[in-house]
Amino acid sequence: MRTTYIAKPGEVERKWYVVDATDVPLGRLSTVVASVLRGKNKPQFTPNVDTGDFVIVINADKVALTGKKAEKKVYYHHTLHPGGLKARTAGDYREKDPEKLIELSVRGMLPKGTLGKQQLKKLHVYRGAEHKHEAQQPEVLDITNLI
Repeated sequence: MRTTYIAKPGEVERKWYVVDATDVPLGRLSTVVASVLRGKNKPQFTPNVDTGDFVIVINADKVALTGKKAEKKVYYHHTLHPGGLKARTAGDYREKDPEKLIELSVRGMLPKGTLGKQQLKKLHVYRGAEHKHEAQQPEVLDITNLI
């Protein structure tokens, strides 16, 4: 007789959550968002099944970078051409593409491989306070008590 519950992909009930990123440190925000995307806040969490919920992050341009991370934290990517190593600081991302900054941070906290890619698709990040998911009736997720 099996006593351990293992969730099946068809029986997972998903919710929608809205997270306001105003003045929240990037790392603290990303850990909470990654945990909800994975489903670790649910009792039926199964590591090899996507049991997570959808997360909408608003006000991404107002996320806080503590210390000197705005100038010193550098994100690298390569264009796959010779000499094509590109570098951007976290401050540049926050000014020009804050959605990408949060996506990069959350992606690093998710599993690597197809399961992580599937979970990352449930993340929706918006620069301002408006989003296009009102029809899903998302609940407000207060992350101040989860940090």
